[in-house]
Amino acid sequence: MNLPVILIIAAAFLAFALLVILLGGPSVGKAKTRRLAMVKDRHAASTEAVVAAQMRKTIQSVGQGGTSLTSLMPRREEMEKRLRRTGKGWTLTQYMFASMALFVVVTGGMLAVRAPIMMAGMIGLLLSLGLPYFIVGRAIKKRVAQFTTRFPDAIDLLVRGLRSGLPVTETFQIVSQELPGPVGEEFKGVIERIRIGNTMEAALQETAIMLGTPEFQFFCITIQIQRETGGNLAETLSNLSDVLRKRAQMKLKIRAMSSEAKASAYIVGALPFFVFGVVWSMNPDYLAGFFYEQRLIITGLGGLVWMGMGVGIMAKMISFEI
Repeated sequence: MNLPVILIIAAAFLAFALLVILLGGPSVGKAKTRRLAMVKDRHAASTEAVVAAQMRKTIQSVGQGGTSLTSLMPRREEMEKRLRRTGKGWTLTQYMFASMALFVVVTGGMLAVRAPIMMAGMIGLLLSLGLPYFIVGRAIKKRVAQFTTRFPDAIDLLVRGLRSGLPVTETFQIVSQELPGPVGEEFKGVIERIRIGNTMEAALQETAIMLGTPEFQFFCITIQIQRETGGNLAETLSNLSDVLRKRAQMKLKIRAMSSEAKASAYIVGALPFFVFGVVWSMNPDYLAGFFYEQRLIITGLGGLVWMGMGVGIMAKMISFEI
């Protein structure tokens, strides 16, 4: 009984994937027009033509990846922004295919070990929606942490360039070349946006929105205020670098002081699921009523709600704003 169900799910997944590939592929006419435009832009002589070509390439790169599959996702722009923040080059189509493949694998594996269909579907749906989102969030958090760690060094490099007499845009170019990782990539993006006609404030603000870190927002505000009121930009940035380093030290102290509370929260939150899994592996009939008995289903959902509230309260207790 389980094998036909697995085969039906796999066949439906493959059929849907083939339908998306056949109907959502690029148009031949559009591809031909795009190649002709690229050849024309390559031989453009005037500065206006070069700028227009760069803007056209930027618009095309932002608009790529939109298929009939990705149009089904709610809040598509927000998810695309999250994927861009990872810096991995992942597309929305890859994200959705990974989620569907995870659902098929998890559901098929649960059915193979003779789990109830409802339980297999719920666990498969939960993991297919939550695990890719969690992985993307971890990738964003890791990249932002790397950026925040090296950002004071970038500011110090900007200060040395400004004190030597270089303009701000040239110091941005030096940072993009000298510092590897997310810092160099983001400053390279700022330089590219300035080259295609954006103002420095607009280019920096776009990067700040993409990163979502207060450290870079402080930097943008500093640059904007200095350009409006004047003053010694090198000295202001030097003070900002010192403040950001002290801010990072304070975060490390808070993390060390709250590590015990975090470990307790992880243990308390994972213990019910661990006990449920152990009891289910030893005696499945004892807990089978949670998937078809109405009163037990309500009790289980209520327990999950209360446990979620407790985890949220503990998370608020160990979360500090600097």
